[in-house]
Amino acid sequence: MKGSWKTTTVGILTAIGIIATQLSYLFDTDPETVFNLQAVFAALGVAGIGFFARDNNVTSEQAGVK
Repeated sequence: MKGSWKTTTVGILTAIGIIATQLSYLFDTDPETVFNLQAVFAALGVAGIGFFARDNNVTSEQAGVK
């Protein structure tokens, strides 16, 4: 993750926002709002992409690939 803090941060913050929204639906007393487990899994996927992606301005050496 060295050097890719921007991408990781955006991925994690996006996932937190989606999961927080779904949790609010889960604990809401309004029967019209529905918890969506697929959205939670999609959020986890976004977090994973953000964690493993590398920023455009980071070289392979800086990221520890080479």
